[in-house]
Amino acid sequence: MFDTIISGATIVNAAGNVRGNVAIRGGRVAAILPPADLAEARTIVDANGCHLLPGLVDVHAHLREPGLTHKEDFDSGTRAAALGGVTTVLDMPTDDPWTATADQLAAKMETAKGRIHVDVGFQAVISRNTDLLRGLVDLRPVSLELFTADVPEAFMFESMDAVAEMVKWLDGREMLIGISPGDQSILAGSGSRNPAGDIAAFLQSRPPLAEASGLARAVLAAAGTKVSIHVRQVNSALGVSAWRRLRDMADATIETTPQNFFFTSADYERLGAGLKGSPPFRAPSDVEALRAALSEGLIDIVGTDHAPHSPAEKATSYTAFADIPGGMPGLQTLLATMLRLIEEDVINFNDLVRMSSFNPARRFGLGRSKGAIAVGCDADILVVDRRRTSEITDAQQVSRAAYTPFAGWIIPGTLTRVFLRGEEIVHDGKLVSERRGSVVTRES
Repeated sequence: MFDTIISGATIVNAAGNVRGNVAIRGGRVAAILPPADLAEARTIVDANGCHLLPGLVDVHAHLREPGLTHKEDFDSGTRAAALGGVTTVLDMPTDDPWTATADQLAAKMETAKGRIHVDVGFQAVISRNTDLLRGLVDLRPVSLELFTADVPEAFMFESMDAVAEMVKWLDGREMLIGISPGDQSILAGSGSRNPAGDIAAFLQSRPPLAEASGLARAVLAAAGTKVSIHVRQVNSALGVSAWRRLRDMADATIETTPQNFFFTSADYERLGAGLKGSPPFRAPSDVEALRAALSEGLIDIVGTDHAPHSPAEKATSYTAFADIPGGMPGLQTLLATMLRLIEEDVINFNDLVRMSSFNPARRFGLGRSKGAIAVGCDADILVVDRRRTSEITDAQQVSRAAYTPFAGWIIPGTLTRVFLRGEEIVHDGKLVSERRGSVVTRES
């Protein structure tokens, strides 16, 4: 006797599709049964004509707790994730304080318990004090994050020497290093040359050259070591070109975000503060290059960089465009925007699963339980009906940001159900089972 059987659907994994019934027992996938197999279960879910996807794993999200809960918190952020089909959120460490010590990470994990609607893994920041890292590693965060520009001095690794020395220190410790590429010298230089504070000055301060320089520094620093690195948020043609040439030199992967496939720098004039983030949006030719890289399979992971701010913060008048709090919500719209890319023939369903579920789970140490609909994996399952369209609206958004840059978009598909470890948590756009999430750690 199974707990639940989801029947009649097409099961989508990174490697391909199969028609079958998913049998669930004890929160895990117990069997994939042939369509005609009428096994017994306490609950039968009829998903005839729908597609089943493994729950999405967002490797780049800022849930803003502790210290910044006026922007977001564990409850609101994971509620948005659940409604968007993201069943595992990997939280970044840039809160207040930044998650840099074992005590801070342990406290964050404890605070999240009983308050999260989906599973959450935590990422910690690398500071210049290497003594702090030993205790962090013992708590098995899903990554350690290294920053090369635009962050407080205590967490800044702005030179090639600094990056290389930290990578060497972590060599052999079986920990993924997330690296946000940038070049502090370019940021400082452009600021002195163009102090105007307008959109043009912001774009000049973070050009494709800074991205490509930071990316190259990360890959070269890891070359010749056993360190695994993951390069964050690439969105320029130059960055993609550098990645194409250098990626085989190290154990490295790369990510970008959905918004980078749809917006250009020209959209700042229309949407302003709502779109302001870093890296800045680029020219149409950069968007075209990024889409081509996505279709080619050159991009390993698509995550959101969910970085909400309160409506009041975004609405405030700032002296310089660069001073506007950077970031936008994304957890609730990740699946929808990826479905839009499918409609536009940029990717297919298997690509969606590979880049937003399978690869993220395996790269960040959760591959035995997340990222696939397979026997033994957690039964984190999305039911998507491609016969029904849906619309993205601001009113739907439950993030404290209270808006989405994708408002008004019609999406070719509807997320009808979300299961977390075999329990239905979302039904037809409504949360039906609350705070069932668990804190997850890197699998040993």
